[in-house]
Amino acid sequence: MDFDFNKIKEMGLEYAEKGKNAAKDLAEKGKTQALIVNEQGKLLKAQRQLGALVYSLAKGKEENQPLVDKYIEMIDSIEGEIARLKASLTPAETAEVEFTEAEEPAAEEAPAAEAAPAEKPRKTCPQCGAPVSDDALFCNKCGAQL
Repeated sequence: MDFDFNKIKEMGLEYAEKGKNAAKDLAEKGKTQALIVNEQGKLLKAQRQLGALVYSLAKGKEENQPLVDKYIEMIDSIEGEIARLKASLTPAETAEVEFTEAEEPAAEEAPAAEAAPAEKPRKTCPQCGAPVSDDALFCNKCGAQL
């Protein structure tokens, strides 16, 4: 039996390199998928806030189109980033990233949460001092970015 140890060594190094490259590729795709999920969370938050803003403006018979436009621009920007990230993945990899917002309380649970006393001081706008929700991106009163 005649073994060519150099050839076996070369093959081993070649397979090790292929394995390393595959691991790097997999890690990069996982990072991209995590970024997509993060952006989808931002998108849902911005959409909820836009809906709440439009509702509060309509209820108060007020208009603040510049503020509504800021939210729309932000939502467009987030959607563009999600599309850019998804373009770098295959359709199968993109399908694995479907976002579900499991941490949102059910509608029945909301009144109980509101009844609990607030333990920390309410967030206020640095521009006008109006109270704003903790996850607000813009002030509903003056439109300042938070």
